[in-house]
Amino acid sequence: MGLSLGQKAGWGLADMGIVVFVIVKQLLVLAYLTSYLGVPIDIAGLVTTGVLVFDIITDPIVGYISDKTQSRWGRRAPWMFIGALLMVGGIIGLFSVPSGANTTIAIAWVTGFFGLATIGFTMVAIPYGATAGEMTQNPQERSVMTGWRMGFASVGILVGGALIPKLASDMGHAMAAVYVSPLIVGAIWLSLFFTRKAPRIHQPSSMGFVAIVKLVLSNRSFSILTVSYGIMTFAVALITAGLPFAALYLIMDNGMTMLSGAAGALTVLSLMFAAFVVGSILSQAVWVLVSAKLGKLGALVLGLSLYILLLLALHQVMPSVNVTTMAGMFVLAGMANGAYQQIPWAMYPDLMDITRQKTGQAIEGAFSAIWLFGQKVANAFAPMCLALILGANGWQETTQGKVDQSDAAVTALQASITLIPAAVLLLAIVTLVFVYRPSLGRAAMDNSSD
Repeated sequence: MGLSLGQKAGWGLADMGIVVFVIVKQLLVLAYLTSYLGVPIDIAGLVTTGVLVFDIITDPIVGYISDKTQSRWGRRAPWMFIGALLMVGGIIGLFSVPSGANTTIAIAWVTGFFGLATIGFTMVAIPYGATAGEMTQNPQERSVMTGWRMGFASVGILVGGALIPKLASDMGHAMAAVYVSPLIVGAIWLSLFFTRKAPRIHQPSSMGFVAIVKLVLSNRSFSILTVSYGIMTFAVALITAGLPFAALYLIMDNGMTMLSGAAGALTVLSLMFAAFVVGSILSQAVWVLVSAKLGKLGALVLGLSLYILLLLALHQVMPSVNVTTMAGMFVLAGMANGAYQQIPWAMYPDLMDITRQKTGQAIEGAFSAIWLFGQKVANAFAPMCLALILGANGWQETTQGKVDQSDAAVTALQASITLIPAAVLLLAIVTLVFVYRPSLGRAAMDNSSD
């Protein structure tokens, strides 16, 4: 029997809370360190990357432990329940640097609480990803679930990218984190409630840690898709890390366009993110239909190709003083980004099935950990790469939010959020078409011969 609508939508709800943290760490932490705490941008980049590298190390550990967990609530729910609390505690602490703290104390404070928040994030995200493979083995049902997930994720992006910056500018970063924390925890806990009766695998895996990792990596199609997703994520993370700076130096409101009032009320950054989210929400049902028509791989390649075209167009029109035009382009960019958001997450659980059918091992937690590895590597190194590029071109840190930058620094910023991500997405397309697709064909032939 298939999943109910409540179970599909309820499963997707958790990602609304998860994505708020993802956006906060991609969008605000680097800018908070450099624009409010006065930390030099190259050091700030190393801080954010160091914490996120630590986060990567914890992934396989949490995945392994969740595969081994046995409780009355299943293997995944206890980790998600506790992880949600650690995540919000870390976010609030991260933005609560004591007044008057010197640079060294500020760096240590942010590093410690950022590390706590990422541990909580891992405790939620790894088990959550594993449940996609446990609840259903129907590929079309997974596409629908992922559509719900990305619809709720778009709301999370709106909160993290539009609401939090506005709240932070009005009442400070710490209070903004306090205000959105109930939304984060509530989304995750409600998801656990709505899916409590969904199918799940209670029996813990009997395999050892090394054996599980080897078994996951032996699935060649999954490994290639993980690398490809990491490449895509690097492009998107580079854009996200650069947007706060772009809102200050590349998108200026002249007060003469249709959305100037909204830009003044929300801030330019919040308006651009709101436009991006609108596009993403509008596209979710479209990408489910396109995936059914062209196949998931064909739909993903189409979406990434449209993304590249949008980035090239954005490079041509920036710097811009017309916030209405820029908002319209961000709506289109959000629609293209919807393919990146949705389709890979519907593809990788299908590849879990290959290993389960061959070996009988239910190790979805390990698959989820390796899957997120590529994403987290990209999210860890993108801010550092942006910081190194800007630093090499003379970018100036400040405690005032904005300072005059050289033409070379602004030009480097413009390329970093348009041309460089476009080239990275092109690499992802090449990998999908010429490496992933042939490996998938070979896997299908091997299965038919078994």
